[in-house]
Amino acid sequence: MPIGDRVFASKHPLIQHKLTLLRSVDTEPKKFRELIREISTLLGYEATCDLALEDAPVTTPLAVTTGRKLAEKIGLVPILRSGLGMVDGIWELMPGAEVWHIGLYRDH
Repeated sequence: MPIGDRVFASKHPLIQHKLTLLRSVDTEPKKFRELIREISTLLGYEATCDLALEDAPVTTPLAVTTGRKLAEKIGLVPILRSGLGMVDGIWELMPGAEVWHIGLYRDH
């Protein structure tokens, strides 16, 4: 499968706007980090649209009913440097997600 078939380029207007601000030479480091977090939240929302759900009982003020909850544990595995800045944005969507790290080294 060609790589172009596996890449999702978001066309969402908010992401496009924030990417423009992110790329500007005038963007200060603090604003850059804020934009990374905001873009990550928006991308996380799009990327999680097909997560598996399962039925779950929930007690409301009126009655017990059936709701839906995530069926599997979520683990975030950031690629060092750029990926670390994206974790906080995803955590805003899924505060129960765990961050997992994989240690690698280069064999010269």
